[in-house]
Amino acid sequence: MKASDAVAQVLAENGINHGFELIGGMIAHLVDSINTLGKTELISMHHEQGAAFAAGAVSRASRHQSMGVALATSGPGATNLITGIADCWLDSHPCLFITGQVNTHELKGESAVRQEGFQELDIISIVQSITKYAHQVRTVDELLPSLQKAIDIAQQGRPGPVLLDIPMDIQRMDVDMLVQPNKIKCANVESNQDVLAQLIPHIEGADKPLFLIGGGAVNEKSFYEWLEWLNRYDSPYVASLKGSEKIRATKNYLGMVGAYGTRAANHAVQSCDLLVVVGSRMDVRQTGAQAASFAKQAKIVQIDIDQAQLNNRVECGQPIHTSCESFFQYCLSGKLNIQPSSEWGSHVRHYFEKTFVDEYQGQRLSPFKLFNALNTTFVDTDLQYVADVGNNQMWAAHTLRLQAGQMMHYSGGLGTMGFAIPSSIGVHYASKAPVVVITGDGGAQLNIQELDIIARENLPILVVVLNNESLGMITGFQNMYFDGRNDSSYWQGYSSKFQHIGKAYGLESALVYDLEGFGSIIESFKDSPRPYLLEVSMPDAKECRPRLEYGNTIENQSPVIDMDDS
Repeated sequence: MKASDAVAQVLAENGINHGFELIGGMIAHLVDSINTLGKTELISMHHEQGAAFAAGAVSRASRHQSMGVALATSGPGATNLITGIADCWLDSHPCLFITGQVNTHELKGESAVRQEGFQELDIISIVQSITKYAHQVRTVDELLPSLQKAIDIAQQGRPGPVLLDIPMDIQRMDVDMLVQPNKIKCANVESNQDVLAQLIPHIEGADKPLFLIGGGAVNEKSFYEWLEWLNRYDSPYVASLKGSEKIRATKNYLGMVGAYGTRAANHAVQSCDLLVVVGSRMDVRQTGAQAASFAKQAKIVQIDIDQAQLNNRVECGQPIHTSCESFFQYCLSGKLNIQPSSEWGSHVRHYFEKTFVDEYQGQRLSPFKLFNALNTTFVDTDLQYVADVGNNQMWAAHTLRLQAGQMMHYSGGLGTMGFAIPSSIGVHYASKAPVVVITGDGGAQLNIQELDIIARENLPILVVVLNNESLGMITGFQNMYFDGRNDSSYWQGYSSKFQHIGKAYGLESALVYDLEGFGSIIESFKDSPRPYLLEVSMPDAKECRPRLEYGNTIENQSPVIDMDDS
């Protein structure tokens, strides 16, 4: 069997059903074989970065039950994947990346020359720090074992991206498919019952317990069952940005914690007597710059599959090195009970009701009202959201309240603009659900070419471009710290006409200026999901409220409010 045909077969046998590529000479054999077999659907993108984001979105939208693949040719094709690879690495999503390479006899090897073959590049050395496994195949005999090894490593333990670099002559060789590649079993963190048992006195003895749910928790198999368990005890909980992606709104969910989080979530963290951190690394956007003042009245229990994340930024009284799934199973086994005081739950829920309000008075179009319109319109609707990076992301993370059948997807650790539009394509293929993209006029420009794919494939994706005629988050930063010198971030009223760009790409498009116009379009999309671009003009919306100014503790967000008067 031709080696590239065998690669296609291994992808199919591992349930890799969706792939994304921008074809080039060094992957032509692979693309042809995958398309000929027809088991892995390949979608041709307009940029390798878009292909990388779309492939990573498959695992995001499937809660790691499926994995995507992105293919790129050698040289510039391979380097264009890097941002998407890094995004999967920092957000811990499994994804397979395959790059073509020049023929083995054209590789420079140990030679001191910079390049031997045309478009030759040592992509392995470049991506080793942002992959779990990166390998260049040198013989046809190692091709299939290396491919299976990469697929297995990506999904086991703490998930992440892998890359296989395959020279073109090896793709053309014959390989014996009768010799099946062996699946490998990576060492997973075992459930340590004795260590988990140490949690019993801490959790059962707390009057004001609070759970902080991170991205490492929400993709575990038993997550939603565990969340039901938590709600049975009426225990309040909050989330990191990545944790908020898959948490549904309940009376006990106080929203995202941190610099742009809800006031109630931050108040609860600073008032609890026990903080149980499940799969979150507690980065600076969660804790603020003063990490020592985070959860200042609480004993902190941190549960993480990655030993290095324990006691990293925040010292914990009880670090637990195990998977979140093991913790969930321990809770569900009946060995652990929560006994929060009724006053604690009532207090934080009241705080949420009083402070989860519109703080954008005087603006023509309030971001809070805009995202609440999404909450109201899409209630009881199966839907996926994808947000870009900037104010639009923080507005969404603060205000969106997800329902059953809904998820949100963020670029968290890397925080990369240009993430949303191509990721929405992968999200739709993995979920089959309509998708709403939230992006800004800055982020939309970075991968705007993928609008063409949405139109070409007739995908039910609504791209909402919140146009504040600036890089709003940076403009706000410059106004705060540089006396309003906003070079490079504010374009003096100039901005692209996204409605026209959408039409040029073949999408039905509209421009709205108010909440009524916005509501009309999203109602129309709900009734008839289709390729659509909606530009929202909101030039005075250049900040997030509430927000944390540098040096303050997380309960002291700006603008300051008086709870006695709220």
